[in-house]
Amino acid sequence: MSKIIAWFQENFSNMVRFSLFASSVFLILLLFPRQTGFYWEFSQARPWLYEDLIAPFNFAILKSPAELAAERQEVIDELTPFFKEDPGIYERQFQLLINRFEIAWDETYPDNEGSNRVKEQNKKLLINIFDSIYNRGIIFLEGEMTEVESDTEILLLDGAVARSRLISDFFTIQEAFKFINTSLSEAGLNATNRNLLGNVLENSVTHSVFWDEQANARAMTAALERVSHTRGMVQQGEKIVSKGEIITDEKLLVLESYRAEYSRQLGGNAANYIVFIGQFLLVSISIVVLSLFLRVFRREVFYNSRKVIVILLSIYLMIFLTSQVVKYNINLLYLVPVCIVPIIVRSFFDNRLALYVHIISIIIIGFLVPKSFEFVFLQFIAGIIAILSIASLRRRSQLFFTVFLIFLTYSAIFTGLSLAQFGSFTQIDLINFVYFAGSALLTLFAYPLIYIFERTSGLPTDFSLLELSDTNSLLLRELNMQAPGTFQHSLQVANLSEEAINIIGGNSLMVRTGALYHDIGKMDQPQYFIENQNSQINPHDELSYTESAEIIIGHVIKGIEKARKYNLPEYIIDFIRTHHGTTTTRYFYIMEKKENPDKDIDPEIFRYKGPEPFSKETAVLMMADSVEAASRSMKNPSEENINKLVEGIIDTQVQEKQFDNANITFKDISTIKRVFKNRLMHIFHVRIAYPGLN
Repeated sequence: MSKIIAWFQENFSNMVRFSLFASSVFLILLLFPRQTGFYWEFSQARPWLYEDLIAPFNFAILKSPAELAAERQEVIDELTPFFKEDPGIYERQFQLLINRFEIAWDETYPDNEGSNRVKEQNKKLLINIFDSIYNRGIIFLEGEMTEVESDTEILLLDGAVARSRLISDFFTIQEAFKFINTSLSEAGLNATNRNLLGNVLENSVTHSVFWDEQANARAMTAALERVSHTRGMVQQGEKIVSKGEIITDEKLLVLESYRAEYSRQLGGNAANYIVFIGQFLLVSISIVVLSLFLRVFRREVFYNSRKVIVILLSIYLMIFLTSQVVKYNINLLYLVPVCIVPIIVRSFFDNRLALYVHIISIIIIGFLVPKSFEFVFLQFIAGIIAILSIASLRRRSQLFFTVFLIFLTYSAIFTGLSLAQFGSFTQIDLINFVYFAGSALLTLFAYPLIYIFERTSGLPTDFSLLELSDTNSLLLRELNMQAPGTFQHSLQVANLSEEAINIIGGNSLMVRTGALYHDIGKMDQPQYFIENQNSQINPHDELSYTESAEIIIGHVIKGIEKARKYNLPEYIIDFIRTHHGTTTTRYFYIMEKKENPDKDIDPEIFRYKGPEPFSKETAVLMMADSVEAASRSMKNPSEENINKLVEGIIDTQVQEKQFDNANITFKDISTIKRVFKNRLMHIFHVRIAYPGLN
């Protein structure tokens, strides 16, 4: 049992990494459709690149969307519209007519000046005109119906029976008013009674025949259902297209019909587990290739689970988004901001890894989308442009410039593909340029995603490092106020470290930021550090060598505490804890041994607690810190003395195995020495002594 536990403890990190890659494979597989895809790819006006295609089954030739839309519109145009008459209109309006007549007559003849006989005659005429109007009916026309001819046929519903009528069989409201005026003029009434009856009638008549929405909707649905979606058949064994044959409009319809039937028959009938096995192999190979790249070329990433999670999560999120677009609206495919992935990865890692991850992402996405070559080619070039545009990310405004470049790249490549395919500018689908602009703008969402990944993973990005390296930040201002000498020392160390890292390769912004904070522990007792001593009085003179060593060594511990107090990230704290490694405070140790030659002095009392540098950046900082500090005490900063100083300090650190845990080579160390020497000679204005000629 103990052996099993020991094995698990020894291989736990490997098991975690394996589970991360394996789970990513299965999570991606959940996004894949469980049906076979259509193997052949084709485009209009391009040759058929495969062998002769023979129909393996009978299938109908589908009509094109334009043809189908035209037929549907023709059917709609030929429909006879349904109208219905509201029988309650007559009763309501008749009662309103009589009431208005009585009121109007009494107001016109208040003292019963008009005889009852005349009143009844006018009332009878009023009713006759009203009945004549409603016997024909008043039709309500709106929209397109107002523009039809008067002899247009309609169907008037009478219960469940539809009777054919013409629009001219009915009054319009304007025609009804005209009929009222004509009828009253022919009746020979005096002006007073003619106006009275005219006002009453015009205020009482209204529409009685209306458009029947439900009946027309039912008729339209039934008519559209009768429209055939097909225009012919292809029989089993019949040749669909020959190799090299140009795909015309007609052939395009046949091929698209074949693809639809193929997906319906073979795709639906294929065994799901066989499809799953194929998809599993494709996705697994892609993820395994990614893991091998990390294992061989980016070991520091491969062995860091947080970094692996950031990479795999970036890939998965983009595949998830694309799969949902393909599932619900394939037309929006070019709206997907695929270039977010390389931008996120580049923010945390380097250009090469960002490009490799981008390639893996679009390859997997290519299994999901139609016309995969065009999609992968488009996204591949756009991703390269995105990476190049942020190769040295120093300003947030660079993202906006990247958005512009991505849009230009999309547009240029799509235009080229369209011209090569169709041979005409008129065939370019302009709506895709809108999608490209949207995709480029959506790329800006990389910034909040970077922030989320940064906060959850604790990994550095150029954005956070830029903020931390601002010398106007609260902690650095405090360092400058309380320990100005240390602050100036930190600036020089930052310059040395950054220049060296720029040449040997590494994160120059990180090493610069770490250098600015590496000595913040000196703020509590700045007078005990020589760079802050302005007078001839040295406070160490009043202390024992062990006490002095304790104070000097303690600045590392205090620096870590202060960094945590100010919520500095762990990757900055790493520079604080490693910048002296496990070296000793050599001066105090030697002086203690000289004063006590008979005692056995424990060197651990004078040793920094470490750990030793474990990255290229922390190793460079340790060298730069020691060299810069020692260079301040040089009385004669000649070229020879500077060379001896740099060589001696760094060689001693190498002999003490301070860099054994860092991914740094002897070639790198030689380069660093050369950079430090040149930099120090410029600082001290040392002229190079050229050899004389014999």
